[in-house]
Amino acid sequence: MKEKATRIGWVRHGVTPWNQLGKIQGVTDIPLSPEGVEQAGRLADRLVREGETWNGVLCSDLTRAVQTAEIIAHRLGIPLRIDRRLRERFFGEAEGTTEPERMARWGPDWRGLVADQESDELLKARGHAFVEELTLGHPGEAWLVVTHGSLLARILQSMCRDLDDSHLLNASLTILEKQDQDWIPLLHNCTAHLDIDRVKA
Repeated sequence: MKEKATRIGWVRHGVTPWNQLGKIQGVTDIPLSPEGVEQAGRLADRLVREGETWNGVLCSDLTRAVQTAEIIAHRLGIPLRIDRRLRERFFGEAEGTTEPERMARWGPDWRGLVADQESDELLKARGHAFVEELTLGHPGEAWLVVTHGSLLARILQSMCRDLDDSHLLNASLTILEKQDQDWIPLLHNCTAHLDIDRVKA
């Protein structure tokens, strides 16, 4: 009998007031907006309807991720664990700023000019340490992982080099499956569970 493949269901947290204002959050601990709570519920409902077996939920320690993960874990009746390695990139002095404010201070290349932010290398190092530990510790299992846009983008790009580099949406679902030594995307940046007439992402 063929062994089950390891799967990771990556979830970006639901929308927050700062998301809606275009402010960078980083490690600033902003909770979900009412819309974000509804988004998390809609994703949880989708997961229940689809009927796939998930062994548990792992999430960042930041409130917006914990709230999203709690809604999902409760609805699916599965355990929830927090892992600080899943928290968002530290954006330093850019945290709390809008795009016009960043452009005015640092210019269009601001991402490379904010001196005190966490580097891509450090971000990917903790992300890969998490993935390796999860893969080795839970072979053949399927785990949902609730995290943040910048961290998630870097991890997905390094796990699947040909993956679409589009902006990851709030409450989106991306599913990767381990096949031999490669991670294969089964679903990417999907928000089919969100009704855009009622929930603004």
